[in-house]
Parts: sequence; structure tokens; C-alpha cells
Amino acid sequence: MTPTPHTVLGLETSCDETAAAVVRLHADGRAEVLSSIVGSQIAAHAPFGGVVPEIAARAHVETIEAIAEAALEEAVLGYEDLTGVAATAGPGLVGGVMVGLSFGKAVALARGLPLVAVNHLEGHAVSARLGAELAYPFLLLLVSGGHCQLLSVEGIGACTRMGSTIDDAAGEAFDKIAKAMGLPYPGGPALEKLAQGGDATAFELPRMLLGRKDCDFSFSGLKTAAARLAEGVTAEDQRRNLAAAVQAAIAGQLAEKSDRAMKAYAQAQAGRGLRFVVAGGVAANRTVRDRLEATATKNGFSFAAPPLAYCTDNAAMIALAGAERLAAGISDPLDAVARPRWPLDAAAAAAAPTHKAGRKGAKA
Repeated sequence: MTPTPHTVLGLETSCDETAAAVVRLHADGRAEVLSSIVGSQIAAHAPFGGVVPEIAARAHVETIEAIAEAALEEAVLGYEDLTGVAATAGPGLVGGVMVGLSFGKAVALARGLPLVAVNHLEGHAVSARLGAELAYPFLLLLVSGGHCQLLSVEGIGACTRMGSTIDDAAGEAFDKIAKAMGLPYPGGPALEKLAQGGDATAFELPRMLLGRKDCDFSFSGLKTAAARLAEGVTAEDQRRNLAAAVQAAIAGQLAEKSDRAMKAYAQAQAGRGLRFVVAGGVAANRTVRDRLEATATKNGFSFAAPPLAYCTDNAAMIALAGAERLAAGISDPLDAVARPRWPLDAAAAAAAPTHKAGRKGAKA
């Protein structure tokens, strides 16, 4: 084992945020965020109603150095004070991933530091540990714009998939339904705001995969049904009701599948502590959080979620994942590659893929 503490510069460029952070992992396992800088590209992508990969990659190139310097300045540290550098190496938009990973390699080479090529999903998996002490193992619901998975997390690098989406992710459903309703980008937060005060029972939306006894998700049918309803809804009160119905339907499916996973997980744990964690951008939705916390309480699980600042993409979670890997004696060579697809549970993805693998590998 490599001795702690570790002070790590984290870099995140997998989508439309250019982020850098410095996190210190203390010898007792406590994570301390010394700085966290996120450069948003919302204004650049808003005219297109979604992320344009080429625009995102160019913006990362233009800002990554300045944002990394700002993170070090906020932490009142220099490169010489670091014990390692961690950069997202996938999954994500590969042009953007290459920018952050290349910058991380340059820092590691120039300063003689170990490099950790971090799986972005593993960053989300440990993100709840940024806000509070959280011991392994735990049951994780990772729910974001591109991913929706239930995972048993035994520790860093030890995740077992219990369920995954067979089509769209929950965050993708939020964003595309919001776009169909004419809401501004990013759609998820705009839909949540519109839903306030709405009647979630005013519209009947489909419940997917009712006949299946597994922990997989499906949101494509809900997305299509809501988009069609949106075409005929113009009155503001009805738009509010539709937004509330969509939000309740997504929260309901997440809670139903999590409930099933909790029951299976509790049996497998055989008396060990029961902890449920929700992480990812959708974890910032208040309705989703409340529904999942109630489900956890009902099943005898403690509930944890990252602070709101660490739900969406950020570099603090990448730095922490990197620090935990360094503490376990794990680092990566400077020829580590950027990966557009990189499932956390690679064995399950290969053995029982929810999507066709394609030439770029298994997705989930």
C-alpha cells in the first residue's frame, strides 16, 4: 500500500464542463476538497439545444490550463505540493476526454508524478464521500444524463452491476422531454422548476418493464409518450402538470427498481451495514432524492447523496477516485488511452450487454 495522505489534482473534460480540483485524502480516509473549479459551456451549447462535441472539445483546449491553475491557486498549492494527478479517461465524448487526459499526462511527465486514468463513472461512485464519511460497501444508484445503473460497490475498483438501462438514461429522458416541451437547455433543471406546484396525477404515463423481475430500467417509452403529449399541451397549468407527471414517473421507476435491488442486496450482505447511495446529475433533483430516501428508509438502509455541487460533472470526484487508487498502490502508464465506452463492471457488460458492443466496446 502507498502511504497516505495524498494530494491530487483532478481533471474532468468528459462532456461540457472543463473542471479541475485539488482533493486531499487523509490517512484516516477522510476526503478534504481544497478547491473545485468548474467552467461551464452552457452558453456555447444552448443555441443548439444540446452538447455539440466539436464545440466542447475546442472549449476544453482553450480553458483547461487556466482552470487547472485556478484550482491550484484556490488550494494555495503548487504543482510541487501534489502527490499525483488524476484525469478522466472515459467514458464520454472522446475528443473532450483526450484533452483532459493529455493535460494530465503532461503534468505527470513534467513533474514526475503518478498518473491515474479515472473512469468517470467511478468518480460518480465515490462522489458521496466528498460530503460526509461513507464506508464501503454500499449499494449505488448512478443516475445521470448518459448513465443509469444499480451497482454493488465493495470498494475502489470493485463494482458489480445489478441493473442498467436497456435504452435511454433517466437524465436523457428529462432533457429530451424538456426539449419537446420547448424548455431551455439544460432541460432537466428547467423541467424540475416548471413542475413545481403541478399535479402529477393529471396525465397518465406508461410504466415500463412491469413484467420483468430484474433491476433494469427503460425510459424510451416514457420519453416518447411525454413528447407526444407535449405537442397538444399549451396552457401553462397543463404544462406544469405534465412536467410534474414526468418527474414523478421517472422518480417512481428509479424507486421501484432500487427497491428491488435493495431487497436482493440486503440478502447478499448477510447482516453487514446497509447503505444506499444515489449519485450523478439526476441526484440533484429534489423529487428524485425524496422518493429514493423514502425507499431506502423503508428497506432499512441509510441514505447518502453527494452535495449538490458534486452531483453534476466535477473534478473533485475524479481527484478523490484517483487518490483512493493511489492509496491502494494503483496508477497508470503515460500511454493510457481515452475511452468513449468504459463500463464499471466490465465482466457483466461483456457477459450480458444491455447494448450491442460495437467496435468501441461494451457500453454498460
